[in-house]
Amino acid sequence: MSAARQEMEEEFREFVAARSAALLRTAYLLAGDWATAEDLLQIALTKTYLAWKRLGEIEAVEPYARRVLVNTATSWWRRRWHGERPTEILPERAAPDQIDEQLERDALWRHVKALPARQRAVLVLRFYEDLTEAQTAALLDISTGTVKSQTSRALNTLRQRLGAEGLASGLAGAEQPEAGAKGAARARRVPASREPEPKPATAPTRVRHAPVVPSLPMPPIPAPAAGLERG
Repeated sequence: MSAARQEMEEEFREFVAARSAALLRTAYLLAGDWATAEDLLQIALTKTYLAWKRLGEIEAVEPYARRVLVNTATSWWRRRWHGERPTEILPERAAPDQIDEQLERDALWRHVKALPARQRAVLVLRFYEDLTEAQTAALLDISTGTVKSQTSRALNTLRQRLGAEGLASGLAGAEQPEAGAKGAARARRVPASREPEPKPATAPTRVRHAPVVPSLPMPPIPAPAAGLERG
């Protein structure tokens, strides 16, 4: 083996050791289960290894791996997604005063997983991975305008679906407000829910207050099953 090949393989091993855990986390958020996340990671790392020489600078490696990850996940969704898939997500242990918050997080994650492929990818990258609109656009190979519109549609869908469960306030602040009266007017036009009004209750109803957060709350991420390889 040549010295150049040895150096390349050593650099690749260092990259895998340093970044595979973060890439696996992204894969899990995109896929919703560890088995698929492991497959996505293996494909991303394999393609990254094959493209290593032409990627040039080490700074280009992780963005390339993430792009392969997202593109592969999106392609799989389009071919194989038929409604909600079972996952091994288990409730986190929580004190009694944290149960409502945990239920809200689980409900939000369930609805995020049901979004169309591109909307889900945009939300994962923008709010769970904390990428900018420009970074998200570059990763998905779309315009920043498309990122904004897909984000808006996804959040409106989540508000409508969560509104029926009394949880829509948990999305407050998820979008950056637009400046001036135009932004306020647009915010007022977003419906909380399209479900029919409930019948009057005969007894006082307890009002559940979801936490107001600046971004989507992170869904619970369990440890992968024992024995799964990390590549």
